[in-house]
Order: sequence, then C-alpha cells, then structure tokens
Amino acid sequence: MLQFEELSRQLSGQRQALTELGDSLGLERLREEVEMLELKSAEPGFWDDMANAQKVTQRMAGLKAKDESYQKLCSRCEDAAALIELGDEAEDLSLIEEIQAEIDGVAGEIANMKLSTLLTGEYDGHNAILTFHAGSGGTEAQDWAEMLFRMYGRWAERRGFKVTTLDYLDGDEAGLKSASILVEGENAYGYLKSEAGVHRLVRVSPFDAAGRRHTSFSSLEVMPEIEEDNSVEISPDDIKMEVYRASGAGGQKVNKTSSAVRLIHIPTGIVVSCQVERSQYQNRDVAMKMLISKLVEIKERENLEKISDIKGEQKEITWGSQIRSYVFMPYTMVKDHRTGFETGNVNGVMDGDLDGFINAYLTAKSQGTLGENIE
Repeated sequence: MLQFEELSRQLSGQRQALTELGDSLGLERLREEVEMLELKSAEPGFWDDMANAQKVTQRMAGLKAKDESYQKLCSRCEDAAALIELGDEAEDLSLIEEIQAEIDGVAGEIANMKLSTLLTGEYDGHNAILTFHAGSGGTEAQDWAEMLFRMYGRWAERRGFKVTTLDYLDGDEAGLKSASILVEGENAYGYLKSEAGVHRLVRVSPFDAAGRRHTSFSSLEVMPEIEEDNSVEISPDDIKMEVYRASGAGGQKVNKTSSAVRLIHIPTGIVVSCQVERSQYQNRDVAMKMLISKLVEIKERENLEKISDIKGEQKEITWGSQIRSYVFMPYTMVKDHRTGFETGNVNGVMDGDLDGFINAYLTAKSQGTLGENIE
C-alpha cells in the first residue's frame, strides 16, 4: 500500500542517517577505548587512587551509555521495519500513526546524538555553573533575571539533569539581583556554553501602573565545573574573603548563620559566592572551585597563555550586546541574533524549551557561520 511505502522510504532515510551517525561517533574506536578502560580497572591497586579510579569509571560509563543508545536506535529501526511489513501485509491502516510516531522519534534521537558529536571542547563533558546578573533597571530587570533562573532550571529538568542552587541574592521588591546554580549532567557545559551573554526582554511591565512597555537586560555567565586544574595557581594574597548571612530562595534550606562566603579575586575583580553548604569552610571550598572554573573559562575563551594574562576588565566580560531577544509585546517572538533562529512560542521557551536555540548555535559554530547580527 502507498502509505506503507512512504513510511518505508522515510525509515530508509533514517537508517542512512544512523549509519552516518555511527561513523561520526567512531564506534569502533569507542569500543576499543572501553575495552582498554575495563582492563585498566581490573588491574591490582586500581582503587588505591580513588580520584583517578572515579574518572576512569565515569569515562567508561559514558562511553558505554553512548554505544547502548546507538544500539537502541538500531533496534528501534528494525522494530519499525517489522511493523511496516506487518501493516502492509495485513493492510492495517490503524498502524500508520504509531509507525509514523516511531520514525519521528528515531529521527529526533538521531539528531540529538549527532549534535553531541559537535561537543569536542576540552570541557564540554563537564557540569556547568550558571551565574545570573540583573542589569540596570531595578525591579523590572531583577524580575527578568529570576525568569531566566527558572527557565534554565526547567531546561535542566527536561534533560534529567540535577540542579543545585549555590547562591541567591533577592531583588529589592521582586526577582533576584544575582544567583548561581550548578547543573550536573552529561555534556551540561557543552550545551549551555552557547547561552552565555546578555538576554533582552521586551514586555508591558507588571510593575508599571501606566502599563507601558519596558526593555530589560540580564546577563548569564556559563563556566565548566572544574575540580582541579594544574594550570591555575592562585595566591592566597590575591583572594579577599567576605562572610555574610544566607538568604533568599537559595537560602531557604541552608543555615541562616553567617556561613555564606564571597570570594573576590583581587587581580581580576572576579567575584564568586556560595551559601548552599552548612559551614564557612564548605562554602569556601565550593566558591574556590567556582573561581577556578571562572578563571579557566576566561583563559580558554580568550586563548590566553596563562591565568595571569587575565585583565581586571574581565569582570565585565558578560556585559555586551545581547545574544537573544524575548519579545512579549506587541507580538510574541524569541530570536537569537547570532544564528537567526527564532520561534513565536514564548511560553514554551520560558518553560525550558531551548534545544532549538542550542542546536542552531552548535551547528552554526561547527560550520563557521555564527553571526553578530545584533538588533
């Protein structure tokens, strides 16, 4: 029947895409590395160095998961082919919708896995630390910063990632002045690094009794979580530590004594804060990791030879022209000015549907077509 012939044609296209994906993933090399890591983990004394052992097992688990995901896609293609054959022979048109949904699902999974092959940066596989800053504009900008805080939290939930609030400073009347979260999951930094920059909101302000339209700005910093890095040497004399009382949405579940810690890196002016842990010492440890991560992120992005090359003005590095605009009024549209990708589904975006923007950025970057079309 013609309907099943069309489905078979679509499936054939996905099988070809799956073959190309296998080549991109380098499955043969991947499986060889797994075998090598398994042999290494079986060596006597492997667990004597716990930190290194954990890195090896995590790497092995990640490679196995990638291979298993690919094999599942192959199985889904075979199952869909069997269903097409069955439906065609029985002339059972009731199966068409189910088969179409399965083919579409396979296509989506192939696209997602293909995207992961673009994440080749040194830190792309790391967890991500996101820091939100409200721009000038008082309550309106602070409310916008909190909207972004929620948006990225929802994106992470969609991915099955874990989100931990590290720091949260309440706004004067609503929203937040600044906040930091840790997003834990495979390739979290690789995906979220595209979101760093200034985000612009255009809407009728709920805080304006006259119902006027306002434009607000908030910035987002994204850095990989780095446990340690031998290239980073920070002198204790270069760090100023301040202690304050935890508060706000991020402090609801933390000790309300003065246990929150703020670290200022004097040479660069970079400031990091943490209030999620119970003691000053724990919060200082987390803040130090954040500081190291921030310094490494700047060093890599600016192609600097060493950390000491980072200049003091880097503390304002996220404040530039907006990367994306979110328009709620007079029409609804979210547009990325670097890739041109846009959607009219503002509510979906604010509820965490960001994959279209992330995919467009990574694809454009891999093709060298990223633009600077700021509007």
